[in-house]
Amino acid sequence: MVKPALHGANLVGGARSNQGTATFTATDPSTGTALPAVFYEATEDEIDRALEAAEDAFEANQAHPPERRAHLLERMAEEIDALGEALVERVGAETALGAARVRGERGRTTNQLRMFAGLVREGSWVDARIDRAILDRAPAPKPDLRRMLIPLGPVAVFGASNFPLAFSVA
Repeated sequence: MVKPALHGANLVGGARSNQGTATFTATDPSTGTALPAVFYEATEDEIDRALEAAEDAFEANQAHPPERRAHLLERMAEEIDALGEALVERVGAETALGAARVRGERGRTTNQLRMFAGLVREGSWVDARIDRAILDRAPAPKPDLRRMLIPLGPVAVFGASNFPLAFSVA
């Protein structure tokens, strides 16, 4: 398998962007040496564009049926798994975590994505409730009340640094 190249750019709306002038490199904590690849800090403009892209993607995704949304989550898991040992090696180099621990974290994350896909398909997460009207109730009629949970929109996540492949990162 060919190792995926690290480009160091930010991904904004599906495209690479490296507008910022501030950069940094990852350091191998076990040796103190800089690892290959320079990463660009996101600019305010890139952050604003990323937020707009997330909102656009959310609105577009709302129109999709649960099966398509579930498939997206499963594809995310497949793409993470497809990175193979290149991901294990880089995460190990950046964190000094052993390969077995990194593989375990990757497995936990991809399994959570697949489990969430199953929940999206199954639908109970909406917690739909119907409280039927009682029009002849005294002293006042009871209205028909219906409710269900709906997504509110994109959420910014600041993931835990001690779990580099945690679900929040994916």
